[in-house]
Amino acid sequence: MIPGRKHARESLGHVLVLGLGVSGKAAVEYLAPLLGGRVRSLTVLGGASSEAALAWAAAVAEAHPTSALRVEFDQEDAAAALPAGEGAFDVCIASPGISVFSDFYRSAARVSDAVIGEVELAWCESPADSTWVAVTGTNGKTTTTALVEHVLNGSGFDAKAVGNIGDACIAQVARDLAAGVARHYVAETSSYQLASVNEFAPEVAVMLGITPDHVKWHRTHEHYASSKMRLLQNLPKVQGAVAVLDATNGEVRAKVRGLRAEGDDARGFDYVPVGTAAGVGGDMRAACGSTNAAFCDDGVLRVALRGRECDLGRADGLSILGAHNVTNALAAASAALACGAQPGDVAAALATFAPLEHRIEPCGVHAGVAYFNDSKATNVDATLQALKAFLPKRPIVMLGGDDKGTDLAELVDSCRTHAKAVVCYGAAGPRFHEAMAPLSADGVDVALEDGFAQAFARARDAASDGDVVLLSPACASFDEFSCFEERGMRFKELVRGLEG
Repeated sequence: MIPGRKHARESLGHVLVLGLGVSGKAAVEYLAPLLGGRVRSLTVLGGASSEAALAWAAAVAEAHPTSALRVEFDQEDAAAALPAGEGAFDVCIASPGISVFSDFYRSAARVSDAVIGEVELAWCESPADSTWVAVTGTNGKTTTTALVEHVLNGSGFDAKAVGNIGDACIAQVARDLAAGVARHYVAETSSYQLASVNEFAPEVAVMLGITPDHVKWHRTHEHYASSKMRLLQNLPKVQGAVAVLDATNGEVRAKVRGLRAEGDDARGFDYVPVGTAAGVGGDMRAACGSTNAAFCDDGVLRVALRGRECDLGRADGLSILGAHNVTNALAAASAALACGAQPGDVAAALATFAPLEHRIEPCGVHAGVAYFNDSKATNVDATLQALKAFLPKRPIVMLGGDDKGTDLAELVDSCRTHAKAVVCYGAAGPRFHEAMAPLSADGVDVALEDGFAQAFARARDAASDGDVVLLSPACASFDEFSCFEERGMRFKELVRGLEG
């Protein structure tokens, strides 16, 4: 191993990079300059070719003119790409877009001694005295990651959000190695990235709630949940490691029970449960004898960690709306305190954190109606949280897009209780409208429109002074938009158009 790094091998040997998304390109750009030294050969299987991908490959080949670098497209058999005379690649860096159940991934796994993701590569290469906070969960990852970064920087640390938020992990680590900087990395990690974890061991792991999602990639919810849980597997190797766990969520709470049953010595790391089965107001110390806890006590954010209980200000002082964001704030605060931040600094930073784009983002008030963009709500659970964020108001909610086929019973019940009106649209519109139609008998207006703009106009017309119009689709965006960001930008464009 290289002294002064987390887990960097002196020789990486023959390396395979699978896929050329953001993380795949970043891995290649880090590894290519190591050819002739730590890297004996670098083979890239880029998937389907495109004009942009071919141009990128040509630029890399021009910058590194050596036969030890090969970039191939439209080749999904990794065995056919092995260097001459070699029986296996020493390591494969797999892009998160490639399912571990795909033939492409399996062909690479069969001819690679180890398969890891770009996040693990970055962690291995990072300075030994850097600190990693990794955040996962179904919803709230980006907000919580940004919160941790904000709170750590407000507490005097040098923190940088990486991963699914900010730059690819390895790109930031490469810059920091060149500058001789060791910092706090706050990595948003998806189930895709965690599915290939081997050695990755952050100092702090934040596990938010786990609810059904990404079944197409993982095949089953059990596989999805187990990928998330891999974030915790190496914590016993890290002295002083802490796991922050959303105990308001049933699946994560079951993990809390398992960790408590192991006992401190066998477990090998501390954990902080956030809330209890009763909600974010529950103190897990009182509920089941936990040593640490994070909770909201009579409106006050509190974290008890390693014998010290901290008052971190009032929940109603947060600029981010909803009970789920109280959970996110407590999780971020717990992570910052575990890193050594002082309670007063944490409280001050929490109070100055602004809502992120596309996450219950306020977009303006017109004719007395407030408009909120929650385009990032691409699954039912995220929309359930958003609907409750405006109590006692009942928003007019826009639902629809590219249907994930998830069960809608809980969403129907929530709309019955929390929505003034429901406007369904897009590819998922007919199924959502059929499920929501019975709400008309309960006084909830239910409408169906073909497209996004028509749905916005219908929601606008249903609103009156004092109402809230909420885009929280519970669906992906790919029927009409390229991504949830484009959908959210279109919503904000339509809101701005009301000024005319």
